[in-house]
Amino acid sequence: MSYSIFLLRFVDGEVVALDAERFQQVTEPYVVAGGPEEGFSQLRAEDGGEADLYHASHGEDGMQCVTATHFARGAMSGVLARLATALEASIVPQDGDALIFHEDQRRHLPADLQGKTLVIAPTADAFQAAFDAL
Repeated sequence: MSYSIFLLRFVDGEVVALDAERFQQVTEPYVVAGGPEEGFSQLRAEDGGEADLYHASHGEDGMQCVTATHFARGAMSGVLARLATALEASIVPQDGDALIFHEDQRRHLPADLQGKTLVIAPTADAFQAAFDAL
């Protein structure tokens, strides 16, 4: 799928750094090219589905965002859902409603996203169903 999603962690309406160590723990088993040092990782899930992740973590602000592009349906949807859950991140599609995994995350979103957010289960099926509905 040639589509971009952004994994962003919000606190009190502001973007805060993602945990780079958790990012590496979740993605490491799937990395086939790149890595944290390069700011780009190509992932491949057990069913062969792939995704490209961009994740610059330079500077004192840390890793502010992970952008996923060209991600496959299937097992990769589960990998991305697990990654967002581990990072306590919201999933913000390039042109749709934000996705969160717990209702209590809504209060931390910027005001303009709070009303346009869906709460989903952190599973591949729920993740894919949300994108099919966009």
